[in-house]
Amino acid sequence: MKSMLFIVNPNAGQKRVKRYLSEIIAVFNRGGYRVEVCVTSGQGDAIETVKALAPGKDLVVCAGGDGTFNETINGMLLSGANVPMGYIPCGSTNDFAASLKLPTNLLQAARRIVEGTPVSFDAGLFGERYFSYVASFGAFTRASYTTPQNVKNALGHTAYVLSGIQELSQIHKEHIRLEAEGYVIEDDFIFGAISNSTSVGGVLTLDPSQVDMGDGMFEIMLVRAPRSLAELSECIKAIQSQKYNCAMITFFSANQVRIQADPDMNWTLDGEKEPGHRDVTVTNLHHAITIIK
Repeated sequence: MKSMLFIVNPNAGQKRVKRYLSEIIAVFNRGGYRVEVCVTSGQGDAIETVKALAPGKDLVVCAGGDGTFNETINGMLLSGANVPMGYIPCGSTNDFAASLKLPTNLLQAARRIVEGTPVSFDAGLFGERYFSYVASFGAFTRASYTTPQNVKNALGHTAYVLSGIQELSQIHKEHIRLEAEGYVIEDDFIFGAISNSTSVGGVLTLDPSQVDMGDGMFEIMLVRAPRSLAELSECIKAIQSQKYNCAMITFFSANQVRIQADPDMNWTLDGEKEPGHRDVTVTNLHHAITIIK
């Protein structure tokens, strides 16, 4: 039989995976896998487990949210193992899975892993930490990840926009200097994202025709602070229509960016908090990971 390392976050989302765990393992067994199950109990568990146990395995699968998948990727890349991965998305926000169009039904996701095809995708390196789909900062980052899931489900893009507007009067702008592709951009911004995904924060979606998750490039979005209600309206319209041709938004692609910012400015990597950096380089790692889909 082939060997599988199965990382399970029992507390992800609504703890659904706990109810279906035996059925999921049965799917893998019928697919010819001998399964080693490791249940996480805290932050960093998946990184250390994958780093230690992935080498020699035929497949590594994780069940959890974007944070669990982020740790699985970190463990995989730190281990140096070239092992395909499967992802059973069961967190409150599953941006990466949404971009890959993975099933949200847990048993369907398990069957997809057994029957699917391995595909190479890019990953990101933020300083010394890996990420699967986004490094972001600013107001909308917080709004995206603090908006309750039931509100996201009910309102979609509207939840994103409304949450952002409520924060605009309370937040301060972040002064950023960004160097990429021979260009230098320096200004005050309220939001920025370096992404490899069509979904960011569960509510902001990018035009799929502009995103190729295996082309070696990031999509960069920077949003300046609107100075008037007219500019705010224009900015919202651009985000909703996915046509980023307004003065407040800079949108382009690059394979590497260097960013200088206030070291007290926090980031999020795949939805998880990352401390600030005065100077950080973000690099696209072309075809660094292989995922069954």
